[in-house]
Parts: sequence; structure tokens; C-alpha cells
Amino acid sequence: MTDTKTMAPSIPETDRLSAAFVIASGVVAALQVGKATIAIPLLRQDFQLNLQQAGWVMSIFALLAVFGGMAVGAAVGRFGDRNLIVAGLLAIAFGSTVGASTETFSILLSARALEGAGLLFVIIAGSAILNRLAAPQDRDLVFSFWSCYMPFGMALALLLGLAINGWRPFWFANAGVAALFALLLHVIIPRENPRKITSTLADIVRDSGKTVTSGGPLLLALGFTMYGLQFFALFSFLPVLLAEQMGVSRGNAGVLTAFAIAANIIGNISAGIALRRGFARWRLMAGASLVMTATGVAVFLLPAPAWLIFGLCVVFSGVGGCLPASMMGAAPRVVADPKLGAMSVGLVMQGSNLGLMIGPVVVGSLVDIAGWKAAAVPVAIAGAIGLTLAFALRSVFRRFAL
Repeated sequence: MTDTKTMAPSIPETDRLSAAFVIASGVVAALQVGKATIAIPLLRQDFQLNLQQAGWVMSIFALLAVFGGMAVGAAVGRFGDRNLIVAGLLAIAFGSTVGASTETFSILLSARALEGAGLLFVIIAGSAILNRLAAPQDRDLVFSFWSCYMPFGMALALLLGLAINGWRPFWFANAGVAALFALLLHVIIPRENPRKITSTLADIVRDSGKTVTSGGPLLLALGFTMYGLQFFALFSFLPVLLAEQMGVSRGNAGVLTAFAIAANIIGNISAGIALRRGFARWRLMAGASLVMTATGVAVFLLPAPAWLIFGLCVVFSGVGGCLPASMMGAAPRVVADPKLGAMSVGLVMQGSNLGLMIGPVVVGSLVDIAGWKAAAVPVAIAGAIGLTLAFALRSVFRRFAL
């Protein structure tokens, strides 16, 4: 008699070691966002910048990513996810080295743009690797951890940046860490199954069109734009707001900002657990959009003490973490053709980086012109659009059983 246990299909297991290193590489990439946030007061002194110009130190980071996300998605399909994530880390290492070495603001901005391109490579290729190596039953949870890369990296950069004397040594240290991770991932991440690459430029253009017109990826991209605009509108300048408007010391402002950003991790992981238990993805997005809008507007409008502003920022960040976890896990799975998954992630990352690019510049410009209360306007508008998109995505998630 045949043992039925031997006939049962084996359940695929997640490659946890590789997944852990991919997630860690995302944190390394996100350090490059946080290092600029904590350095803004020093950069304004060294390069004689106003708040609008300082905003470009953050926003230029996202410039190439706004236009190149789908192209990088196509490159992942053509050259392999492992090769692209290593290339992204090397680009970050080189850009951080150049930025730390220059005395010229225009060169600093160019180096930041290169770092931003590196982050784009890391995130799109990393998403493809995780989608490949995570077992189906673990994907939502794995992607909830993956979506923590930004808050964890930003918070870590804020804390480490305060411990290191001067912004240049910290940027050199970032370059070294990125180069080290490039080597580690080259060794640890398994290659994709060898396949013959036959796609032409016409194929890539056609696949790009399919990705955009399929609906789901574009709605997710717009949702990430609104989330990124709100998040970076607040946290890019929170250390400055706390220091200039509320008399908090630079060191304490950096620590408070780091802890507020770190609260986002709780929201990310909580969303992953909720999704695994069957909670509706669109409901998480709608609820998070409402809370982020209410608390974000209150931060800029209320004449409140620093402790209350900090509490609002923690709620804004913590509940807001449900949004990236909900969207990142869905990005490679809202297309009918699995080969379009990387392009879908690329389009969503274009949306995310558009929010990163717009948020700091818009808020910096409005604050320079009309004061801190004016920053509540883009936060409110982005929140209203984000809520609308959550309802629009309801049917998309149902169609793909997400």
C-alpha cells in the first residue's frame, strides 16, 4: 500500500536567507534618503541654500526614477534581477562617494540623482527577487517586511547621522556599506533559471503599453504618488519644523523624527498580518489615507506644543504604513501576464518617486512663500485623491483575488 504522505505535493518554501539580504539591501538604499533629511541643516550652511533649494536635495534623488521605472523593469527581465540589484548598489556607492567629495551644489545634485537611480534598481530588482523566491503563502508577509525598507532606512540614517560628526563622513560610510552589500548579494542571491532573451525594443514598448493600460498598475502608481507626497512633505522637513518653530534642539529633532518614521514599520508589518488573515486590501488603504490626511493637516495647522505634534507624526507614520505594504505586495500581481510583473513594479515605483520628488519641493516652496500652515494644502489634496484611488482599486483587487 502506498504511503499517502509521500504522494502529497510538497509546499514550496521561502528562501529566507536570500529574502533577508534583499530586504537589508533595501534598507541600505533607503539610508540615502534619510541621510539627506538629517543633513539638510548642515547642507544649507555649507552651500548657502534656502528651503526650496534644500528640498531639491531630496527631490532630485527621485528624478530619474520618475521617468525610468518601467525601463528598469524591462531591464530586470532582460538582464536578470540579481545583476540589476548589484548594479543599483554600486551606483549608490559611487554617487555617495561623489556627493561626499564635492564642494559644488550642482555636482551634489547630480550625485544624488545617481543615488536615486541606484535605489530604483535595488527596489525593482529586489521586488522581482522576492516575488521569485517567496512561497505563495508567504508573499504578503514577505512584502510587508520589504515595504519597511524606507522607514527603517530613513530612521536608521537619522540616528546614525546624529552620532557621526559632519555629513561628509556619514556619506562616505554609506558608500562603503552599499559596496559591501553589492558583493554580498552577488554571492548569496541565486541566479534565475537560464533563459534565452528574445525581447526586442518593439516587445518592450508593447509590454509597457499593456502594463499601463491594464488599469491596476497605473492606479497603484497614482496611489503611491499620493502616499509619497504626503509622507515626504512631512518628514523631509520635520527636523527643521521642530527646530525652527518649536525650539527643539537639532539632536532631539533628529531623534524624534527618527522614531516617528520608525512607527511606519509597525503599520507595514501589521498590514501584512492583516492581509494574510484575509482583511480587504482596499479597506486598509482607505483607512490609512483618512488617518494620514487628518493627522498631517493637523501637524501643519495646529498651534500645538512639540509633544502633541510629535504624537500626531507617530500616528501619521504608523497608520500610514498600511499603505505601502498593501500596494507593494499587489504591484507584481495586478497584471494578467506574469512576465509583466517587473514592469508593473517599475510603474508603481515611478509613482512613488514622483511623490518623493514633488512633496519636498512643493512644501519647501509654499513654506518659503506663505509659512508652515500652507503645507497643509498639498497634504489634504493628496489624501483626498488617495482615498478615491483606494475605492477605485477595490474591483482590481477582487479580479486578481488580492
